[in-house]
Amino acid sequence: MAIKIYKPTSPGRRLHSVTDYSVLTKHTKPMKANIVSMSKTAGRNNQGKITIRHQGGGHKQKVRMIDFDRQKMNIPAKVETLEYDPGRSAFISRLAYKDGEKRYILAPDGLKAGDILITSERAEIKPGNRMMIKHVPVGSFVHDIEILGSRGGQLARSAGTYAIVQTQEPEYSTLKLPSGEIRKIPGKSFATIGQVSNTDWMYVRIGKAGRNRHMGIRPSVRGKAMNPIDHPHGGGEGHNPIGLKYPKTPWGKHALGVKTRNKKKASSKFIMQRRK
Repeated sequence: MAIKIYKPTSPGRRLHSVTDYSVLTKHTKPMKANIVSMSKTAGRNNQGKITIRHQGGGHKQKVRMIDFDRQKMNIPAKVETLEYDPGRSAFISRLAYKDGEKRYILAPDGLKAGDILITSERAEIKPGNRMMIKHVPVGSFVHDIEILGSRGGQLARSAGTYAIVQTQEPEYSTLKLPSGEIRKIPGKSFATIGQVSNTDWMYVRIGKAGRNRHMGIRPSVRGKAMNPIDHPHGGGEGHNPIGLKYPKTPWGKHALGVKTRNKKKASSKFIMQRRK
């Protein structure tokens, strides 16, 4: 993958870059049966109150339904296309199974149209093949990982992400996740070999405010630019420091460096090393 940079014909173009979509299959239309229109909430709950700030507007999106489960065991599938999905950062791929069914999956890096993929308990170590984690060699890259069996992939699904298989035990496999967390995963859980596609997505520069608005992101105002009644950082004359021992949220709580995970979660025993 690559990043496309434009000539600075305007202030917005000067700091503007986009993903190079030339690797995608040309002149393809998404499968109508696998399209879902996304409804907008603008960060509001069922009472109409804003519970997530800085959301609203944005272009209408029709998201493709992705098969994170891939339970069609031992049936070869041919990669037909590489496509764009507005609902996610990674590229997607359309598979045509030998029995005639077609589904979308997350496209791993290096996948090409015409490749043959398979889901099995044991499979060839090849990007796109899906298999049980306990059979994956130590040091391999995996993505779209099940936390518990039969729930579909939940971990490492964003563009360019992957987890590394570190150790294999009789019942559990130890993986290093993209966040840096080291965690035990049941060996019978499935994962897809390889790294998620669109690896350069993290280097894209938005360039201008209007592009964020198209994505449904509203402006964010600094607390120190507000009045004292609006934010703990507010007030003062001119450009001043916040004047506090630690940064605070608009509601007076610690803003940085605070652990938010509930220590009583049952799954905490599977975390060998926290991400921080």
